[in-house]
Amino acid sequence: MSAVERLALRCLLPGFEGTEAPDWVMRRVADGLGGVVMFGRNVESDEQVRDLCAALHAEREDLVIAIDEEGGDVTRLDSRTGSRYPGNLALGATGDPGLTARVAAEMGARLAAVGIDLDLAPVADVNTNANNPIIGVRSFGSDPDRVAEHTAAWVEGMQGAGVAACAKHFPGHGDTSVDSHLALPVAREELRPFKSAIAAGVRAIMSAHIVVPSIDDQPATISHPVMTGLLRGELGFEGVAVTDGLEMGALTGARSLGEAAVLALAAGCDALLVGGGLSGEGVVDELVAAIVAAVNTGRIDEDRLTEAATRIDRLKIQPPSAVAARRAVHADGDVHVGGEATVIRLDSPSTIAAGDVPWGMADALAARGVRVGEGGRRVVIAVRDLHRQPANQARVAELFDRHPDAVLVEMGVPICRPRQARNYVATHGSARACADAAAELMTR
Repeated sequence: MSAVERLALRCLLPGFEGTEAPDWVMRRVADGLGGVVMFGRNVESDEQVRDLCAALHAEREDLVIAIDEEGGDVTRLDSRTGSRYPGNLALGATGDPGLTARVAAEMGARLAAVGIDLDLAPVADVNTNANNPIIGVRSFGSDPDRVAEHTAAWVEGMQGAGVAACAKHFPGHGDTSVDSHLALPVAREELRPFKSAIAAGVRAIMSAHIVVPSIDDQPATISHPVMTGLLRGELGFEGVAVTDGLEMGALTGARSLGEAAVLALAAGCDALLVGGGLSGEGVVDELVAAIVAAVNTGRIDEDRLTEAATRIDRLKIQPPSAVAARRAVHADGDVHVGGEATVIRLDSPSTIAAGDVPWGMADALAARGVRVGEGGRRVVIAVRDLHRQPANQARVAELFDRHPDAVLVEMGVPICRPRQARNYVATHGSARACADAAAELMTR
C-alpha cells in the first residue's frame, strides 16, 4: 500500500454489517483506517458493543469508533427498545442547560464504558421550519439563542465524560423542507449554535448536504467557501470536519460516491463518513482509489490529505493520565524510529516499594507498528536510573561506540545523560503510560 493510499484510508469512517467486525474491517484497521461508524444493525447489547469495540481497539488503539447517539428519536444503543434519554426538543423545553449537560454526561459515561470515541451529536440545527422533515424534535427548539445555549451544554457534558462530540449539521439544516437523504435542500445558515459549540471546545462538526445560496451554489459538504472560508476562516474552527453520509441522495444523486469524496476533501472536510446505506470493502476500495487518483492528477494536494488525516489522529479525547504522560516526555535530537528497531533494555534492580513490574520500550513501540527485533535499522536503548548503575553506564558507552545514532530512553530520574547520547528521551518514569507516550513521540 502506497503512502497516499494510507493517507486516504486514514480519512475514512465506513460502516459495516453485523455485530462482530468482519475480516475486511480488521485488515483495514491494521492498514491504518481512520475509523468506523456503528449503526443499530451493529448493536445487540452494551456488553456486545463493548466486546466489539475492544476487538477493534486491540487491532489498533488509535482507531476512532463513532456512533449516532443523539437520544430521543435517534438512538443506536437503544434501537431495539427506544432511547432511555430524552431528545433535544425535550431538553430544550426544560429551559435548563445544566440539566442538558448532566444528561449528556450520563450518556457520555455509557458511551465511554462501551468503547465509543466519537458521538455524532448534538444536533445544533435551529428548527425554524415546522415542515422540516428531518430535524423536528432532534433540535433543541426554534429559538437560536436557546439552541446555542443547550448545544454548548451538551458538548461540555459529553466531552467531560471523555467522548468527543460532533455538532451537526453545519451551517444549519433547520430551515429546510426537503430531506437531504433523498434530495438537495436549500436553506439559510444559522451559525449561533455552531459558534457556541466551537467556544465550548467541540472536537468535530458535521457538514450538511444543503445549498446556502448566500454563500455558494454547491452543497455545503463540497463547498470550499462554506467548509474552509466560513468554518475555518471566519469561525476559527480547528477540529475535525466530518461529512454527513456520502451516499445520501443530496450528494450522490448527481455524482459518483468517489467524486463526492474528492470534492468533500477539496472543500475542507477531513473525515469521510459512509455506511448508512452502503457498506462493505468495495466501498472503501472505491473511495481510496478515487482519492489517490485525485492526488495523482493534482485535484487534491497531498498536504491537504495529510492535514485531514492528522486532524483525525488527534480527534479522540485522551484521559488525563495520558495527557500527563505526554507532557512529561522530553526529547532532544533525532528520536524518530521508523518501521523497525532493535530495542535493548539494560536491567536495573527493582525497589522494595515497586516490586517486579514490567517496564521498557519494546512493547510500546511494537503496539505502534514498529517491528521490534534483531537487526532493526534504529537502535533504542532503554535504561532506568542510569546514574545509579556504573556497569550500565559502561555498557551504554559500548553501545554508542557501535551505534552512534542510537536513541537513549531514560525511564528513571534523568540526571545522567552520557555525552555520546545525541538522541535522548526522558520519560520521567517507567510506567506503561510513560512508555506509550514516548513511543508515540518516537513514531510520529
